[in-house]
Amino acid sequence: MSLVVSKDNSLSLDAYDYDLPEDLIAQRPLPVRSASRLLSLDGDTGEIGDLELNAIGSLLEPGDLLVFNNTKVIPARLYGHKASGGRVEFLIERIVNDHTVLALAGTNKPLRVGRTVTIEKDNEITTAYVKSRKGELFTLVFEDKPVDEVLAVFGHVPLPPYIRRPDDTLDRDRYQTVFASCPGAVAAPTAGLHFDYTLLNSLETQGIHLGFLTLHVGVGTFQPIRQLSVSDHRLHSEWLSIPSALCEQIRQARGEGKKIVAVGTTSVRALETLARTKKIEPYEGNTDLFLYPGQPFYMVDAMVTNFHLPRSSLLMLVCAYAGTDKTLKAYRHAVQHRYRFYSYGDAMFVTPQPKARLC
Repeated sequence: MSLVVSKDNSLSLDAYDYDLPEDLIAQRPLPVRSASRLLSLDGDTGEIGDLELNAIGSLLEPGDLLVFNNTKVIPARLYGHKASGGRVEFLIERIVNDHTVLALAGTNKPLRVGRTVTIEKDNEITTAYVKSRKGELFTLVFEDKPVDEVLAVFGHVPLPPYIRRPDDTLDRDRYQTVFASCPGAVAAPTAGLHFDYTLLNSLETQGIHLGFLTLHVGVGTFQPIRQLSVSDHRLHSEWLSIPSALCEQIRQARGEGKKIVAVGTTSVRALETLARTKKIEPYEGNTDLFLYPGQPFYMVDAMVTNFHLPRSSLLMLVCAYAGTDKTLKAYRHAVQHRYRFYSYGDAMFVTPQPKARLC
């Protein structure tokens, strides 16, 4: 697929930076999920609007399809220590089988293959054997207990690094969508966190259709882009499943001329991965699709998304969709009007710039 770069869509990493006061980074969720604010951005005109999230129905029409990611966050962070006493923090990337996982490891000194790490929480302990390493990921084997039991007993909610506090019992509920049903993610599909049952029921009453897919968000969502040229970056692959029920909903929406609205960048990537197969059929497999300025969008007519980190692949996706200048102008507006940023923050409703959306 050829890369088309327009004047306002530089492929330099510096083009996706912005200033954010630290006090706008939401450290805790609001008491009510749907009480968040919603900034609307028209990718055609650049017009910006300030709404409440529970007014999202005013931007939709009966028959439109909202597509959510129903992945479920696992308690993927584990704390332990080496035989030497050195502290180890694991962030699980993927469950391989009942006793084996792939994980990132945070230590003061390198973690060696062949060693055993003691995992601890609330005076309980178990062990993880470091079987092998490939790149940044270690293969860990839990010999005493199955993975599900280890996570249930010893796991912590894998809050992102910009939430500067330990996880607590509230996070077990709120760093999870109300419709989460397929365990496997190590980060929440955060745009979906705004939707509670009251809002979902209201949208269905309005005639809006709700569809679900699964994309297990991996540790790549926390990884910074280190290449100065955006096109040199490669995303970690993530597991994706699009069921037949959603395919039927997509065909129906398309046939009736209704909008397909992706809730979250993970849903955008999933739908655009499906579109690149050139057929609307059930899909299961890995995706490493990286959508940055110059990449076209074939299926998504609008998206709901949270505000993203500077110089991140997720911000680049929104810039690709609505235009870099328009997106960063909207971000400056959000800062000036003191929107809440990142995982527990507020949201945007974004429509595409004309050249981004291809039929």
